[in-house]
Amino acid sequence: MKKDVFVFAFVFAASMMAGCAFGADAFKLGGTAPLTGGAAIYGNAAKNGAQIAVDEINAAGGIRFELNYEDDTHDAEKAVNAYNALKDWGMQLSLGSVTSKPCEATAAENFADRIFALTPSASAVAVTAGKDNVFQMCFVDPNQGSASAQYIAGKALARKVAVIWKNDDVYSKGIHDTFATKAAEAGLEVVSDTTFADGNDTDFSVQLADAQKSGAELVFLPMYYQHASLILAQAAAMNFAPKWFGVDGMDGILTMEGFNKDLAEGVMLLTPFNADSTDERTAAFVAEYRKRFGEVPNQFAADAYDCVYAYKQALENAKAAPDMNAEKLCELMIGQFTTMTFNGLTGGNMTWKANGEISKDPKGMIIRNGAYVGLD
Repeated sequence: MKKDVFVFAFVFAASMMAGCAFGADAFKLGGTAPLTGGAAIYGNAAKNGAQIAVDEINAAGGIRFELNYEDDTHDAEKAVNAYNALKDWGMQLSLGSVTSKPCEATAAENFADRIFALTPSASAVAVTAGKDNVFQMCFVDPNQGSASAQYIAGKALARKVAVIWKNDDVYSKGIHDTFATKAAEAGLEVVSDTTFADGNDTDFSVQLADAQKSGAELVFLPMYYQHASLILAQAAAMNFAPKWFGVDGMDGILTMEGFNKDLAEGVMLLTPFNADSTDERTAAFVAEYRKRFGEVPNQFAADAYDCVYAYKQALENAKAAPDMNAEKLCELMIGQFTTMTFNGLTGGNMTWKANGEISKDPKGMIIRNGAYVGLD
């Protein structure tokens, strides 16, 4: 009997300590992400990056966070269900959703509930449009299209360009549409412009044949890495070897299970994060990520890490307290994010417009010997 009482007392005391550690003195930070399914590499990277930041901040003292992620499987309806679970948990601040379509759905909920959101990687314009409390850490899609066109032209990588894009994906379409306009302005000639959609997204022989016949020197792939991996493999099989250029969704192809990294040799992309950077903070983050998860972090992990630290800075600047409700914190965060400058892993002197769009510079990367290497 005495032993049972002791065990109960120990468990009760431990639970009380846990409640103190992550109770009234911690801000409840929640996010939805594809933790399972085809886009899980992005969701888990974001969750992992955010967790490292939370652990560092909590260990340092001062601002404290309790982090909670729910799986949305890259599905808008499931993302809303996940968001509601986080709201029931008591979420005060949001990391939004990791991918664009689910984040469009959850951002509408954030706006209605007055819960501030800072998404690491949902880059569609519609995510923030008309919502004064939804912000992005990532490049917005049109900016990726514009920056890619300017980079290709500015570095004289090619003159004749082919584009293959996914016409039922808001991410791919948003980048493509701006790229097409900016490419012409930059003196590039788009000689082939072909599309695909769900249900017709495994055989790219028609698109590749068109690009090859057009004499394209470079193929631009504004898409996620899963489809890009198929395109690279099928191009190699037909001896089509142009230059390849992608966007931040390409980041993750090297850790894709079963993918032959040799096929990605020489692929270029724009991303806000360079894991090979020698600056002290990036090196420490990469080392910790590799120690915990056994792989090199991608830009989704770095953007999520930056989100947490941006929240820390904003909360400190606003002298916010964990006992404030979500609506009060929302108004404080709007005031901070529209005025502050933030330095993180994915950029220096970052600022936000009132519409939630971030201003930061992309980094050119190339895949060499199975690793990302800086071009600039």
